[in-house]
Amino acid sequence: MPLFQLTDEHRFPPCDLAEPNGLLAIGGDLSPERLVVAYRNGIFPWFSEGDPILWWCTSPRLVLFPEEFRVSRRLARELRSPPFEIRFNSDFEQVIDRCAQNRTERGEDTWITIQMKNAYCALHEQGYCHSVESWQQDRLAGGLYGLYLDRVFFGESMFSDLSGGSKFALVALVNQLQNNQCGLIDCQMTTSHLVSFGAREVTGMEFQGLLKQFIQTTSPHGKWTSYEE
Repeated sequence: MPLFQLTDEHRFPPCDLAEPNGLLAIGGDLSPERLVVAYRNGIFPWFSEGDPILWWCTSPRLVLFPEEFRVSRRLARELRSPPFEIRFNSDFEQVIDRCAQNRTERGEDTWITIQMKNAYCALHEQGYCHSVESWQQDRLAGGLYGLYLDRVFFGESMFSDLSGGSKFALVALVNQLQNNQCGLIDCQMTTSHLVSFGAREVTGMEFQGLLKQFIQTTSPHGKWTSYEE
């Protein structure tokens, strides 16, 4: 299948034209306008430092329906007396930095380049991207971030510096999204960790149908400022 070269227009080819591994297009930029168009269509950027911008639309797709979210008995017990304070968007930049550093500290490559960080920080300033954070006193213990369009949250990355830090942030995210009548969390890549919370794979065609169902507007939600249990 052909690999599409993007132009200055904020348009993408249909996802069903992606290569079998999900690679759809190359080039363009990471402007907020282009990123919003991409995510609305189930497309996300993923590339390494020094590479051109690569755009992906993978199938199958791991998704989590908030009403199907489940926690283990152990985590449920810990939630009764949580060791962390949950905050939203109190330090988005540190969360994205720690997501990147966490991978490099494990000797893994990271797609969260300076270019990507700047792009998502710009989306955060516009009210599209959010971080959910677990704090222990003045220490950021874990967290996650992603982009929120209408009734779909597109998860990008998470990290833990203290045991359970990202799990508590995930529980807080799902609670917040349920309060906001969110219909879908896009997890992108399949991991056993997310499957244990109730995430499951859908086909690319099913995923596109869900996006059409749950995204009717691309107006930003604004910045979450408090945790609503």
